[in-house]
Amino acid sequence: MELQLSTPALLFSAITLLMLAFTNRFLAIATLIRGLHKNYLKEPDSALIVDQIHNLRRRLTLIKNMQLFGVFSFLLCVICMYLLFQGFTSAANWVFVMSMASLLIALIISLVEIQISTKALNLELSDMEEIFEKRSSSLDVFFKKDNKKEDE
Repeated sequence: MELQLSTPALLFSAITLLMLAFTNRFLAIATLIRGLHKNYLKEPDSALIVDQIHNLRRRLTLIKNMQLFGVFSFLLCVICMYLLFQGFTSAANWVFVMSMASLLIALIISLVEIQISTKALNLELSDMEEIFEKRSSSLDVFFKKDNKKEDE
């Protein structure tokens, strides 16, 4: 199978959409950090805030790496297209493989970041669990609560 000029060009739209998603995640994290900073200044000893700060720092690093590998993949696609245009198909094949590998790494990092963001949401919900366990609702039939105290 021979690589054609249109093949790496197809990745342009996919990489661009991923970069937009990564940038939106970055902007959401930046907003959370600014809000958390205000809360931290009010309550610097809150364990929940400190845990969230550590979590956001890790997520920020992951998002930076996602963006880095996404841009690198995009750059390699451009180089691949140039090599194909110049007739260096063998080199273009290798550059395309590296571009795909870089995109794969960005997606794997994105998956890890999603897992960490879920943990962050669980931290946020942890202080409300006690209230949830004490209340009763007609919807309890559909949304079963864990009876941790009964299992012990």
